[in-house]
Amino acid sequence: MTEADFVPSAAVVGVSAALSAVLIYLLRPLLVRHLMAHPNERSSHVQATPEGAGFGVMVAIFAVCGALLVWKLVPAPDLVPVLLGAAALMLLGGVDDARPLPVTWRLLVQAAVALGIVLTMPPDVRVLPAVLPTSAERVPLVFGAVCFVNVVNFLDGLDWMTVAQVVPMTLGVGALWWLDVVPPGIGFLALALLGAMLGFAVFNKHPASIFLGDSGSLPIGLILAYMLIWVAEAHFVSALLLALYTIADSALTFVRRLRNGEKVTAAHRTHFYQRAVANGFRVPEVTTWVFLLCGWLAILAVAAALARSLAADMAALALGIGGVALVLTNFARGR
Repeated sequence: MTEADFVPSAAVVGVSAALSAVLIYLLRPLLVRHLMAHPNERSSHVQATPEGAGFGVMVAIFAVCGALLVWKLVPAPDLVPVLLGAAALMLLGGVDDARPLPVTWRLLVQAAVALGIVLTMPPDVRVLPAVLPTSAERVPLVFGAVCFVNVVNFLDGLDWMTVAQVVPMTLGVGALWWLDVVPPGIGFLALALLGAMLGFAVFNKHPASIFLGDSGSLPIGLILAYMLIWVAEAHFVSALLLALYTIADSALTFVRRLRNGEKVTAAHRTHFYQRAVANGFRVPEVTTWVFLLCGWLAILAVAAALARSLAADMAALALGIGGVALVLTNFARGR
């Protein structure tokens, strides 16, 4: 990043935030009539609330990134595939919000989208070059992207919960762009997502007047996965740290449910952040803890990328894992 990038960077965040907020405001009356989220076995809300703010968030991102492409501020190959994939998942999520689709169909579409994006990435974008050849590495990347899309969706279960994860993550990726760790296209994409989520946050503050919905959580998960691949190509530990809380809450919950003989595909409210609410934490307290933890992880990710040493990586991972363990333990124990 150069000094000349500061003005367009600030503009990307500001325009994306404003556009997202305006679109959500305009969409809400329509969503109240046609797309209401009623309390169920997975949800944490107690009254019907409109969902579908993801349409406003994503259209804002598409508009801002489209302008960047038109003005040639970023190369098209860096953004076009992931934006097309995000549009497909936005539509898939919107349909699923209105009429739940079979899990198999959702996963097939997600896998097809992830495969298309991974195959269009430059062959020199490698995550584990010392372990796998390029062709073999693409398979776990597709699997990981699909998993991360669904993990982000699973953790979108409280007011501001997704905001608390995405804002620090995108700030971290933006900082890595500033340090020339990731290319401009990835940096601008992170800032567009950051702005759009800030615009959404105004309406999602507890008690939320609107939810993101699958139309937002699915494409946001895809964009995050895409950015993490680029970060991992430059510094694997930084990518792991940025996603550490999101992965840990879902992975540990999955293992616990599997060990207890539960049907892991069934809806539930036993993620650590959901258990925290059941154990006496207020919703704003939970999301504040998650925000602070993800912010801490983003700082460690940037520090590790700067240091570029095995000792720094090990120290950053130890501090990150310690922070995650502390928060998840508190959530599980309650007050």
